Amino acid sequence: MFLAAFCAATILPLSSEIVLAALLSNGFTPFNLLVMASMGNVLGSLVNFVLGYKFGKQLASKWLRVSDTTFYKAESFFAKWGRWSLFLCWVPVIGDPITLVAGVLRSNFWFFLFCVVISKTARYATLIYFLT
Repeated sequence: MFLAAFCAATILPLSSEIVLAALLSNGFTPFNLLVMASMGNVLGSLVNFVLGYKFGKQLASKWLRVSDTTFYKAESFFAKWGRWSLFLCWVPVIGDPITLVAGVLRSNFWFFLFCVVISKTARYATLIYFLT
């Protein structure tokens, strides 16, 4: 679960929800899955933040193959809503680029971490609630 959530939080096009549902249906403890999924997803977002902070937009476009459209959409969203947009880091498609853009734009690390932990954990808690 940890690895699936970690990879899903990076720019890689993966989905941890399928793994979560499969593990829940096989009797894994919901609380343990919540902890593992949240930790993996938060660490994946931290990787995005650090990569954005250290390498900027060229990393996103050249190495991670984030399209200019997706990057600018996330950047515009972040510019419009400011640091509060980090609470939407759980949203598919725009969430991961937002965490990358937060690094590029040098967002406050502790506020970033706070928003990501709250958002990612709430997302997995909600998924587990509806799947059990």
